[in-house]
Amino acid sequence: MKVGFIGLGNVGGKLAGSLIRNGIDVQVHDLNAEFVAGMVAHGAVDGESPAQIMQACDAVITCLPSPAASAAVLEEMLPHVGPGKIWMEMSTTDGDEIKRLAALVSAQGGAAVDCPVSGGCHRADTGNISIYAGCDRATFERVLPILTCMGRRILHVGAVGHPSVLKVMTNYLATANLLTLCEALTVMKAAGLDLGMTYEAIAMSSGTSFVHETESQLILSGARDVNFTMDLVQKDIGLFQKIADQQGVPLEISPLLIEMMNDGQNRYGARAQSDRMIERLEEATGLSVQAPGFPQELVDDEPEELGYEVVVTR
Repeated sequence: MKVGFIGLGNVGGKLAGSLIRNGIDVQVHDLNAEFVAGMVAHGAVDGESPAQIMQACDAVITCLPSPAASAAVLEEMLPHVGPGKIWMEMSTTDGDEIKRLAALVSAQGGAAVDCPVSGGCHRADTGNISIYAGCDRATFERVLPILTCMGRRILHVGAVGHPSVLKVMTNYLATANLLTLCEALTVMKAAGLDLGMTYEAIAMSSGTSFVHETESQLILSGARDVNFTMDLVQKDIGLFQKIADQQGVPLEISPLLIEMMNDGQNRYGARAQSDRMIERLEEATGLSVQAPGFPQELVDDEPEELGYEVVVTR
């Protein structure tokens, strides 16, 4: 299959790179010409525009920063959608919006796949990230070879819209974990405990998590650059709150997370890195929550391997 990839930012550029590295015929597009040139240098073709990419490719992937951006790109592609064409949405978006856009694709005779990723930029870079895919089974079988070049664990979760709901749920959990880790590390520092030892104590305990094993390292090294900005966090946890409101679920922690992230954005800027939330506590206490020996950037040290479908236990 010829594959188009639109949106070459922090995550999209790495996913597109995995396709190129695995020998897929890829056409790319981004508003940033330097991102496109970088992909072309590694073997991609400059697709020039969303419309031209949809005309030339069997499947077109979008990985964009907002539901509005995805809608605008799809609008350009839609006249060129027809039988056999597939639109694959890898952005973190609104479940209702992806269903609306997927219906437009279906009306043109094409197929839509809702397939956001989870696992961090460092795993996107090595093809070891996880992917949720929502579409009919026949379409899933068609795109599975593409997905396994970008991710290690591929979960078919049913209909379009379900992956986007699951993705904002996982990002809500990650945000809650980040903020509680900020508090835990600061309290341990205030109590006089060694933070390197504290890191290991958490990692070997019931309190550990993916967020601890990744973002805590960047907090402690002082790098605080996880390639995920506060505005994106706010978008995701806001979408999770919207789902809860629609379903009449009275949440208590979620509104507090939104309030805390609002404060972080007001202090450091909407596009500040999310792990800078630790600095709110550093400022409040006068403490430096850092320790020697931790990395300035995350590197996935697991070897790349071809992905596979995760089978659901029933």
